[in-house]
Amino acid sequence: MKQERIDRINELARKAKAEGLTPEETAERDELRKEYIAAVKASLTSHLDNTWIVDEKGNKRPLRKTEKA
Repeated sequence: MKQERIDRINELARKAKAEGLTPEETAERDELRKEYIAAVKASLTSHLDNTWIVDEKGNKRPLRKTEKA
């Protein structure tokens, strides 16, 4: 996610605390937050896909995805 978009999220957050947001700004903030969350999830997934487990014997294996309960 580009820094300008993150700066805009922060700007809207400050404005929401200080004076409140218009309905258009609230919709923009919600859309930017969804985009930010998707970017964080993609980054975390990528990081975990490249994570390896090393057991006590020194054997390496990739971290596996598990089913949700």
